[in-house]
Amino acid sequence: MASRRTALITGGGRNIGRACVLGLAEDGFNVVVNGSSDRAACEAVAAEAARFGVGTLVVMGDVGQAADCQKIADAAIAKFGAVDALLNNAALRPNKPFLEMTEAEWRRVISVDLDAAVWLSKACLPGMVEKGWGRIVNFAGMNAIHGHAGRTPVSVAKHGVWGLTKALAMEFGPKNVTVNTISPGPIAPDSEEKNASAQARKDSIARVPLGRMGTPVEVAAAARLLVSEAGGYINGQMIAVNGGGAT
Repeated sequence: MASRRTALITGGGRNIGRACVLGLAEDGFNVVVNGSSDRAACEAVAAEAARFGVGTLVVMGDVGQAADCQKIADAAIAKFGAVDALLNNAALRPNKPFLEMTEAEWRRVISVDLDAAVWLSKACLPGMVEKGWGRIVNFAGMNAIHGHAGRTPVSVAKHGVWGLTKALAMEFGPKNVTVNTISPGPIAPDSEEKNASAQARKDSIARVPLGRMGTPVEVAAAARLLVSEAGGYINGQMIAVNGGGAT
């Protein structure tokens, strides 16, 4: 298993993260599944991934904390030798009017949605540079890039992730490390979310030319390309997976 490449996926217990774990396992990557609270879900995904004959590891931790990010990366590197592909998928998307947000609430979103990508990239890049091969995939979001009323820190963080992507792509491209962002449109979750309203879903679909929500597997398909050998000439890009909605 040590000879295989290894992928670390944050927020890997459900939805897009889960689809990425299973897709990369199918492609032959060892997979490190990170979650913040639901260990049972992460263990279940790891068990599914193991059926493809790859190595698996579950590492729980809060990516909104720099120390936890280092521990997550260290655990992955200790087991598999390096993290070859880093997928910064975990995110918070609270909905609260800008003028009602506390400083702590603002900082929490920025830490999880932006700083985590910085901290984990910093922890994983040395191994990628040493091996002369690496992939980092960050995640934005159609609404975040457009600007989303009530989710200002999410939009700020995801624009920051896009800036991080472009800067790291320039700096580490010469080391054969690519860095890209995937920006999903409306994506149906694995199971119905408690706070999702039928009207909100209808409004989201109305903005999509294909007339439906996407699936986590369709987003994972883009991630699988970006971390593959075939995707090695894609660098510093934002790939929209949104059914034709404006990027």
